[in-house]
Amino acid sequence: MHPINSMLRIGLLGAGRVASQLGPALAAAGHHVVFVWNRTPAAAETLAKRLPGAQVLTTLTPPLPPADAYLLAVPDAAVAPLLASIAWPAGALVAHLAGALPLAVFAAQPGVRGGVFYPLQTFSPGRAIDWPTVPLCIEASDLAAETTLLALAGSLSRHVLRLDSAQRLKLHVAAVFANNFTNHLLGIADALLAEADLPPELLAPLVRETVDKALANPPFAVQTGPAVRRDAPTLAAHTAALAGHPAWQALYVQLTASIQAQL
Repeated sequence: MHPINSMLRIGLLGAGRVASQLGPALAAAGHHVVFVWNRTPAAAETLAKRLPGAQVLTTLTPPLPPADAYLLAVPDAAVAPLLASIAWPAGALVAHLAGALPLAVFAAQPGVRGGVFYPLQTFSPGRAIDWPTVPLCIEASDLAAETTLLALAGSLSRHVLRLDSAQRLKLHVAAVFANNFTNHLLGIADALLAEADLPPELLAPLVRETVDKALANPPFAVQTGPAVRRDAPTLAAHTAALAGHPAWQALYVQLTASIQAQL
């Protein structure tokens, strides 16, 4: 991580999964979270109690408390309406935390210096985040805004990247494949084991080896299984075994075809 010369004042809009992890991390890095706002005030109050000196805003009527950066830790679909609904201080630096949302979302707010502060990580309640290892992707509308966001990111993580909107979108799609889709497939595997009265722990060594191998090599180069072998009898048996789950059966067939297309 890169040292930061001074404490930054942060306005945090949102108190969900990301904000609940990011807010305390910012405070631990020496920044002052000036306020927390959330559409559910109780959530904002819960988070603010973990942030020394943070006040809870129950309304976003002007004037907003002064801040060096306002971070929008809200769902992607809420960013544009929230931007338009607030009377931002002139020249305010406002950054969203979304992977797929372009910097152009700020174009409708010419008085705002727009930015992106995207943490490439999955956030779940009860799971601690190792912030120094989290890639933080930065984009900004001007050099001063970029400098501030880079400094903020560098105070949290050893992996800070400048990415434009097109690069970040591709990264976000890749992350969905690597994380969300993989987790869904593991959920299907877990359900199939449960149907056979088998414990999910049986797959743990296989999953760990699969991930370790894929991280150490180009994943397509180390693909294994009946699809790679073009093992027609096994593929047919698997497809038949999934007859009770038509959606999973179709997914099995589609993934098999995708694997074979890479051979």
